[in-house]
Amino acid sequence: MRNKGKIVALFTALSLFTAACSMPGEMQGMGGKGNQEHNASAIELKGEKPAEAKKSGDTFELMAKKSSLETANGEKWPTWSYNGSSPGPTIRVKEGEMVRVRLKNTLPEPVTIHWHGLPVPNRMDGVPGVTQNSVEPGKTFTYEFKATVPGTYWYHSHQKSADQVERGLYGTVIVDPKKAEKVDRDYTLVLDEWNRPGKKGGHGEMGHGGVMNHHMDYDVFTINGGTYPNVPPIEVNRGDRVKLRLVNAGYQTHHIHVHGHDVKVTHMDGQPVNQPPSFRDQLIPVSPGERYEVELIANNPGNHIVESHDSESAAAGMKVPIRYQGVSRDGVDTAAGQMQLPVLNTARYGKEQRGGFKVDDSFDEEIKADLGEGMDHPNMKMVYTINGKTFDESEPFQVKKGDKVKLRMENTGRQNHPMHLHGHFFQVIRKNGKPVNSMPMKDTLNVRPGESYEIAFEADNPGDWMFHCHDLHHAADGMATLLKYKGYKSFKPDPNAPNEPE
Repeated sequence: MRNKGKIVALFTALSLFTAACSMPGEMQGMGGKGNQEHNASAIELKGEKPAEAKKSGDTFELMAKKSSLETANGEKWPTWSYNGSSPGPTIRVKEGEMVRVRLKNTLPEPVTIHWHGLPVPNRMDGVPGVTQNSVEPGKTFTYEFKATVPGTYWYHSHQKSADQVERGLYGTVIVDPKKAEKVDRDYTLVLDEWNRPGKKGGHGEMGHGGVMNHHMDYDVFTINGGTYPNVPPIEVNRGDRVKLRLVNAGYQTHHIHVHGHDVKVTHMDGQPVNQPPSFRDQLIPVSPGERYEVELIANNPGNHIVESHDSESAAAGMKVPIRYQGVSRDGVDTAAGQMQLPVLNTARYGKEQRGGFKVDDSFDEEIKADLGEGMDHPNMKMVYTINGKTFDESEPFQVKKGDKVKLRMENTGRQNHPMHLHGHFFQVIRKNGKPVNSMPMKDTLNVRPGESYEIAFEADNPGDWMFHCHDLHHAADGMATLLKYKGYKSFKPDPNAPNEPE
């Protein structure tokens, strides 16, 4: 949905209401209490380990279709999906491999696929009206690109994405490095939030919450489409080196705690962390669109869990057991779930990246992005803005190929804004005016109320690229713009195509 009209400051009552809406997430950002114990009468969904996508010849086949999630008592909740499951199948490829994915749309609406975090050619980025026309019902489109950067990524529709992603149109992409990593077990855990059918969101089907206060409306938090205790466990043998890939496909930050083990974050958004230190009993803040690769050594036999320490009662479902082979399944380590735990400071984690940008570097382009909120009075609804303008009114950022670019983001509003830049990795160089020691590489960065960040990147992938909030309701309500390369021949969309890129 697009928004036009004059943007004005929020009046006091609305500001207070909005602040109240975001309080649970903010409290967790300061180290919140663990979630409530599992209630047997709570909503239970069956989860499955995401299947790996299969090839037909040299091409992966993805079908956008109507499907469902199943409750423990056999009730079917309607969703949309790729290949019949949410998350959809994992596309797993090798670094350097040419990837072909044929999308067939059997849904009643147009769809696309965006390759979140992968630096694909612009024409393959999956943004309708910007890089392609949407794939209409009954039609197909083939995406083709080279998997150049190893790591954990994900894919989702970018057509009416606030609606279509909430219905379940997403899956994961794993690009294995040429030199294989030494891990014994590899698990992908996709985090999401849902509502029962009939509640706000998802047009009467299962989906996320309403536009203004959606974070507090979620009934169910899931891992791989299921809730505890119906999520398949993380099976390990003593001594195993275990990789956990945390992917947030939802619209709310989740603070993840791995019980009973020292862990380290080896990658953020697919990019390696330089010399990551081990830690225990800290919460990993996984914001919308982000991915974290977490490594542990299975050296503490017992029944432990990986869980979300969010304050909402729905978080009781967002946990999965760590189960040692040969160990009794009686009892689960839940004691640490009731502890006040610190949140991992990802801006101070690891050592400075080698060969990257420096705080005092000079830049060819310096861009500002003030992230704000306002009120569309004629339509009586919130709008979210970049530099005071919604997407339809925005002035694209302009760069040239080869430019070294610094982008300063400041959140002047009252809600979190996980900002995602398509087609590029960027380096975080300052937070709140102070140098960031570790300078992590990212493609999505959560900017909380009152925070500012400076990020740096090289303009090395010509095209027209979206820059938007990955709380996709905020993007739908205006918080999006384009990064355009000067001299690039832009895609010419069909004026009659039903393209809705937000």
